[in-house]
Amino acid sequence: MNFAVSYAAGFLDSARNDSYDTGNLFMKRAAIFYWLVGIAIAAIAIGVAFYLDDTVWHFVQQHQNPTLRNLMRNVSRFGDWPAHVVLGLLLVGIAWWRGSKRWTRIFLSMLLAMAIAGVAGHVIKRTVPRARPSVKSELRWGGPRFSTKYHSFPSGHVGASSAFFGILIFARRRIGLACLSIPILIGFSRMYIGAHYLSDVVCAAVLGFFCAAIIARFFFPQSASPQAIVGN
Repeated sequence: MNFAVSYAAGFLDSARNDSYDTGNLFMKRAAIFYWLVGIAIAAIAIGVAFYLDDTVWHFVQQHQNPTLRNLMRNVSRFGDWPAHVVLGLLLVGIAWWRGSKRWTRIFLSMLLAMAIAGVAGHVIKRTVPRARPSVKSELRWGGPRFSTKYHSFPSGHVGASSAFFGILIFARRRIGLACLSIPILIGFSRMYIGAHYLSDVVCAAVLGFFCAAIIARFFFPQSASPQAIVGN
């Protein structure tokens, strides 16, 4: 009798372990699938953006409005990384003062993701000196290699904002989706004032969200899984 009970218990434990291992394998494969889909979508978006660069650029130039242009200049001015740093530090201070460890971690991770995206974007700009569309030159690619003042690829504004608010997609999905309008507006403003092409903006957004995903993976391992993002 005791032998039968022990055998049954061992069989159940073995079945439970096999089920657990199978579940882990399924989750890993699902995660790989989701990441591959995300990479494929990003690659398609980048390819389409490069293809539509000239079309979008000419469309924007043909629909210039003085009032809207001034508005977009202000959006671009206040959409740069210093404003994001001030906002991030303010939010960190409020979260710390209210004793919210989770929100303090979220806001710190937003600042960290933005910093990484900024450094990566700056390196790319030095490597790929693409002239801004507003620079009157027959050369589409050119300019001093070690001066990024007139380099457009990728957009530093959009990269910083996408990384900053991209963290919220992993930590608080609904809030993050609502905040996506901010980097989108900033990207439009950069194109409207002639600082960037469409591909500059799209590639910067991809870079920003990639940096946000890396940081979220360490700060919020459960929330950063593709299944959790899709399922929420």
